[in-house]
Amino acid sequence: ETRMLRLLIALTGLFYASHAFKVGVGSHDMTGPAAQVNFMGYAVPNQIGRGIHMRLHARAYVVADDDDSRVAFVSIDGGMGSDLLNLKVLARVGELLGDSSIYTYDNLAISGTHTHSGPAGFLQYVLYQFTSLGYVEETMEAFIEGISQAIVQAHGNVEDGVSIDYFTGNMLMDSNINRSPSSYLLNPEEERALYADEGDTDKNMLLLKFVGQDGEDKAMLNWFAVHGTSMNNTNKLISGDNKGLASYMVERDMNGKDVQPGKGKYVAAFASTNLGDVSPNTQGPVCHSGPNEGQPCDFTSSTCKDDKGKDKNEACYSLGPGEDMFQSTKIIATNQYEHAMNLMKGEATGKIEGKVAYRHSFLDMRNRDVVLEDGSIGKTCPAALGYSFAAGTTDGPGMFDFTQGTNSSSPFWNIVSGFISKPTEEEKACQAPKPILLNTGDVSKPYDWDPKTVPISVFQVGQLFILNVPGELTTMAGRRMRSHITKVLTDAGVQDPVVTIAGLCNTYTHYITTYEEYQAQRYEAASTLYGPHTLAAYMQEMERIVKDLLNGDPSDTDGMPEDLTDKQISFVPPVIVDFVGIGEDFGDVETDAEDSYKLGSAVTVAFHAANPRNNQRIQDTFLTVDHLQADGTWATKYVDGDWCTKFMWSGGVGHAGRSLAHIEWDTAEVEDGEVEEGTYRICYFGTRKHATGKMEEFTGCSKEFEVVA
Repeated sequence: ETRMLRLLIALTGLFYASHAFKVGVGSHDMTGPAAQVNFMGYAVPNQIGRGIHMRLHARAYVVADDDDSRVAFVSIDGGMGSDLLNLKVLARVGELLGDSSIYTYDNLAISGTHTHSGPAGFLQYVLYQFTSLGYVEETMEAFIEGISQAIVQAHGNVEDGVSIDYFTGNMLMDSNINRSPSSYLLNPEEERALYADEGDTDKNMLLLKFVGQDGEDKAMLNWFAVHGTSMNNTNKLISGDNKGLASYMVERDMNGKDVQPGKGKYVAAFASTNLGDVSPNTQGPVCHSGPNEGQPCDFTSSTCKDDKGKDKNEACYSLGPGEDMFQSTKIIATNQYEHAMNLMKGEATGKIEGKVAYRHSFLDMRNRDVVLEDGSIGKTCPAALGYSFAAGTTDGPGMFDFTQGTNSSSPFWNIVSGFISKPTEEEKACQAPKPILLNTGDVSKPYDWDPKTVPISVFQVGQLFILNVPGELTTMAGRRMRSHITKVLTDAGVQDPVVTIAGLCNTYTHYITTYEEYQAQRYEAASTLYGPHTLAAYMQEMERIVKDLLNGDPSDTDGMPEDLTDKQISFVPPVIVDFVGIGEDFGDVETDAEDSYKLGSAVTVAFHAANPRNNQRIQDTFLTVDHLQADGTWATKYVDGDWCTKFMWSGGVGHAGRSLAHIEWDTAEVEDGEVEEGTYRICYFGTRKHATGKMEEFTGCSKEFEVVA
C-alpha cells in the first residue's frame, strides 16, 4: 500500500506540477591544446593537432522545478564523456559554488557530440591513450574548466517561469546513412517494418525550445543521430565538426553576428544520441583504388579487391556530400541548422510540463545477469574487442589487413594479443561469436584498459525522459531502448511520454548493438565491449531506475569507478623553448597580405610564432580580423572560433624551435552582405616560452589591405 501511495504521489506530481520551470543556460570555451596532441576518435597516430578551425564549447542546461529538484545536462564539443572528467568537474563546480551538494553524479550528465577533431587524453583508461601517448593533462584541465564554468554560468543564470516546448515529427533527409546496413538487415523484419518511413537511420530530430517569462527565446537543445566524422582522419585543425558548426550557426543568428562565438546569451546544443552506425558521409562507401575503383565496396565486409585480388579494407571509405571535408561539414551542419530553425518557427508538438526528477546507478558490467525475452538468463562479459574493431569503419578504415565481419581469429594476432591478456575459454564463449583480439577487461597494467563499472542515469523533465547512456547505440539498439522505456512509462500511467537517448554520456564504453547485429561482427559489434547481451543489460537496468523514479524509490548501485589519476602515464613532451631566427622577432610578418582582395577570395598571412600550447587562450583568440572604422579605431569582426578563419601552426624541430602561424580568412565562407568593403588587417596573438620557463605575450599584425566587391 505504501508503494502504491508513493506511485500515486509521483504520478500526481508529474501531471499537475507547474507548467514552467526554472532554467539557466551557459556556454564556455573548452578547446584545449591547439597543437602537438593527437585527436580523439579515429585513433590515427599521425592525426596530431596543428591549429584551430573552430573552438570547442561546453553548453550547459540547468532545469529545476518549483521544489528546486534540478538536473544539469551538458553537451560538449568533445569525443565523449569520461568518468574521470565527471569526477573532476563535480569537484571544481563544488569549489566554484562553495557547495558540492547541488550537483552530483546523480543529476549531472556530460554528453559528447562525438567530434573526431578535438584533443585526446581525457579518458583514464589505457586503450584510449595509445595514440595520444597517454594521459594529456592540458586537455583534461581545459575540459574541466570549460565544462565547470558553463555549469556555474547556467546555475547563475537560472530564472523562473521558463516554458519548454518540444518539436518533433518532421524528418531531416540527406544528412545521414547507415554505415553497417548489412548488420541492420539482421534485425527482425517485423521490427524493421515499424520504421519503414525512416529506413535504417533515425531521421527525426527532437528539439526543445526554452522561452523566458518575458517571451524572449532563451535556448535550444536537440538530439539528432549523426556521427561527428564529416572532418576525416587527415584533418589536423580542431573542429566541432557538423554539430559544432550547426550550434555556431544558430547562436550567430540568435545572438547577433557581432557577438563572438560562445559568448552570447542564447545557447544552442546539437547533442548526440543513438549515432553508433550513422555516418554523415552520404555518398556511401566506394572503392578508391584497385580494379574496382569507383564501384561500391563489398556490402558485407566493406572491402575492395587490390591488384592481386585480395580483399582490403583500406581502399573502402565514404565521402561526404561536398567537394572536400570542409564543404561536407558545412552541408551536414547547414541541414541540421535549417531543420532546427524551421522546427522552432513551426507549431510545437507539445509543451513539457511537470516535475524534475532523476535516478542514477553505477553498473559493474562484468558477468551481470540479464533476463532475456524468453525468460532465460544471459550474462554480460568482461570487456573485450573483436578483430573487426581493428578494421575501422567506412568513415575511417583501419590497418593491418583486418576486415569487418570477421568471425574467425588469426593465429598470428592471437599470439600478439595473448601477450596482453589471453582470454579464458569461458570468456571466449561469453563473447561468441566475437573472436577476441584485445581482452581488455582482464588487463590492469599499467592500469585498467577499459571501464569495469559504468554509469547510467535518467532525467525526468515533465513528460520528457532523457536516458543517459555511456556509449554509442546503433540505430536499432536506440529504437529498441526508446520503445521499451516508452512502454514502461505508459504502463505506469505516464501520458504521452517523450523519450530520448543522450549518447556518449559520463564515460565511454564503445558501441552497443542489438543481439542480432552482434552476430555479424562488423566494427560496431566487435566494439560492443560486454558481449552479445550488452543492450539487453542496459535496457534491463534502465527500466529498473526508471521504475525507481516513478515509484519514488532510491536506486541500487554498484561501486563507483576507481579514480586512476595517480596512475596516469603521459609521454607527451612539454614545450621546451621558442625561438626565432637572427633578425626576426616574435609576431613579425613572414608572408604579408596583398594590397587588396575581392570579396569571395581568401586572405592568408604568416607570422613568426610560438607554440600555442604555451597559452590556450581559453575564452580568447589566437587571431583577429579587424575592420577600420570611420573614427580611426579597429573593430574585431572575426576570431579563431569563426568558421571563416583558420589558425594553422607549423612547429620547428620536436617541441622546441622556430615556428610559423598561418592565418587564413576566407571571405567566401561569410554570408552574403556581411563583409563590408573597406580596410582590414589580420592580427596574431601568441605567448613565447623562454629557456628559463618564463612566458611572454606578443602580438603581430599584417599590413592594412582593402576588401572590394
